[in-house]
Amino acid sequence: MSASARTFNREVIMTRTSHRETPAHRVPSTPHPVFRELDRRTCERILRRNHVARLAFSFHDRVDIEPIHYVYDEGWVFGRTSPGSKLLTISHSHWVALEVDEISAMFDWRSVVVHGTFLTLDPAVPGVEAQAWGRAVSLLRELVPETGTASDPVAFRTVMFRIHIDEVAGREASTK
Repeated sequence: MSASARTFNREVIMTRTSHRETPAHRVPSTPHPVFRELDRRTCERILRRNHVARLAFSFHDRVDIEPIHYVYDEGWVFGRTSPGSKLLTISHSHWVALEVDEISAMFDWRSVVVHGTFLTLDPAVPGVEAQAWGRAVSLLRELVPETGTASDPVAFRTVMFRIHIDEVAGREASTK
């Protein structure tokens, strides 16, 4: 047995046998967290102030999760992605989940999960869809001003989308 293992075992035995013999350098106990549900307004504030989430989608017996950047606006999540397998999978089932977390410590965090319908946007489709596409570009330019320009840092993300928030739920853990 190594010296550090003997020291650890001695401290454990001392702690269990006599409170007076507990070493002064003993690590304090882990605080007990309080868990609670978040109301919709708090969930929306978390969605508004964050811009990176995980998008979960499924087809048959396979679930995938991918990080995305987004903007929340009035019951909708707007974002963009690149053409590929994610869009092909989502085209079979438009029902998705989106998770946003704020984590400051193991037992101090907030998490919001959104369930909704994923819709791609095409500026060539007149009416509501073209308006939504324009809104998506405008909102995303608040995050990345070069969106859709020659200086766009992620120009390969050419597909605009929005997710209608059908359900939203949040939880929080806190030791404070």
